[in-house]
Amino acid sequence: MDHLLQHLINGLVIGSVYALIALGYTMVYGIMQLINFAHGEIVMIGAMVTITCINLLLGANVALPGILLLTIGLAMAIPVSMALGYGIERVAYRPLRNAPRLAPLITAIGLSIVLQQLATLIWGRNYRPFPAILDIKTFEIGGAVITNLQIAIIVLAILIMAALFFLIERSKLGRAMRATAQNIDVARLMGVNTNTIISLTFVIGSALGAVAGVMVAANYDQAHAYMGFLIGLKAFTAAVLGGIGNLAGAVVGGLVLGIVESLGAGYLSDLTGGVLTSSYKDIFAFAVLILVLLFRPSGLLGERVAERA
Repeated sequence: MDHLLQHLINGLVIGSVYALIALGYTMVYGIMQLINFAHGEIVMIGAMVTITCINLLLGANVALPGILLLTIGLAMAIPVSMALGYGIERVAYRPLRNAPRLAPLITAIGLSIVLQQLATLIWGRNYRPFPAILDIKTFEIGGAVITNLQIAIIVLAILIMAALFFLIERSKLGRAMRATAQNIDVARLMGVNTNTIISLTFVIGSALGAVAGVMVAANYDQAHAYMGFLIGLKAFTAAVLGGIGNLAGAVVGGLVLGIVESLGAGYLSDLTGGVLTSSYKDIFAFAVLILVLLFRPSGLLGERVAERA
């Protein structure tokens, strides 16, 4: 039972991160019907910028509490990621808005590779350790262990997702975003500046990605220039699992994927006596994607759309 609870805790932690990143995918898809495969690299850059800023402050012998150093690093990473998201939409996607669907897809993959290589030039190929600035404490719950950092990740993810849902459902900006997602031409006729709304969608999704990147780096104590590729694919899997274009589906998909991945990898390692380690967890993530595409392509909370005759 203690193993089950431990796997559930681990799954909730990584699932919360997947959910945040999946929200970025699903917001862009909901408005533009476009999969932004460069989103994983924005997550990576958020983590790397934060680590760089913290290391610069530590190198300057700035005497600040660890949580404040982390806040400053995150405060630098979020604007960088937001600016990058805006630039990607403005330069790469907007000119292709009326192009065949394959063109922006290829562009997204190309952007992902370009950003990976730029990150390699800036930070190198080696893993960057996350600075040991946080006072990590562990708590035991029913034989399972959880740290204060993991609790903070779950709580912060919940607060951010709640704020996003409030923004989408209750604010003027949210109404404009929902109108643009429903019918961009009609929204434009009603006075909505759809170009601005689309850009803001990329910007908000990029901010969520930056926070998620820092969560990943802090939880695993490291980051590297290629981390965005795999975690981006998993978050995309979570978005598809929940129902691409559905915000609630992205959250549910992220949590379900995190728990399935943690349970599958944990019990696989237990049953094989550690021969098959948790590194095989990727198998379960992509097995879920295959099963969803085979049996419920619309996702858990997605709606089947009937074709008009």
